Amino acid sequence: MTPEHASELTLKVCNLAPVVPVLVIDDAATAGDLAAALVAGGLPALEVTLRTPAALEAITEMAKVKGGVVGAGTLLTPEDVEKAKAAGATFGVSPGATDRLLDACEANDLPLLPGAATASEAMALLERGYTVQKFFPAEANGGVKALKAIGAPIPQVRFCPTGGVSLANAPEYLALSNTVCVGGSWVAPADKVAAGDWDAITALAAEAAKLVR
Repeated sequence: MTPEHASELTLKVCNLAPVVPVLVIDDAATAGDLAAALVAGGLPALEVTLRTPAALEAITEMAKVKGGVVGAGTLLTPEDVEKAKAAGATFGVSPGATDRLLDACEANDLPLLPGAATASEAMALLERGYTVQKFFPAEANGGVKALKAIGAPIPQVRFCPTGGVSLANAPEYLALSNTVCVGGSWVAPADKVAAGDWDAITALAAEAAKLVR
C-alpha cells in the first residue's frame, strides 16, 4: 500500500465522525458492548490503544460489531503492526513515526494515521506521501494555536489532534481548516465502562457526534 492510498483510506475513517474514541481496555469481555454503545451513539471509528494485555483481543471482539471500524493505536514496532492486523484492525494510529513503522504498515496494507508534533515531522511525513496525520500530544504542544500556526505554511496536511482534547476544547480544534476530526477518551470513561453503563456511554458518544467541523 502506498502512503497516498493509505492517506485516502485514513481520511475516510476520520470523516466518519468528528470524534474518534481513544480506548484503553483492560478487560476484553467489555469490548463488544463498549463498541456497540459507541457506534449506537454515532461514533463508528474506534481506536484501541495497545497499552494493555487485553488490547488485541479487544480489537478482535470489536471488529465483530456491526457498523464499527476498529483500529489499533500506539503502534510502535513492526511487530505491533502485524499483531494488530491479525487481530482485525483495519487502520493504525501511532504517537510518532519511524521508517521501520511506516515500512511495516505499507507492507501489511494497514492504513496509518502517523503522529507528528512539529512542522519538521509533518513535512517529513508529507514528503513520504502522508497527508493525514495525528497531531500529538495536542495540548502539550501548544494546542489550537500551534496547530493553526502549523497549518498556515503546510495546508496540504489534515490533522487529527489527540492528547488533552475534551468536549470543552474539541470545538476549537474542529473549527480549524486543517483539522478533520479529533481523538479523545472522554466518551468512554473508565468508571462507566467498569460499571457497564452502556447507555451513559452512548449518550456521551451522541453528544460528541453532534460537534460541528
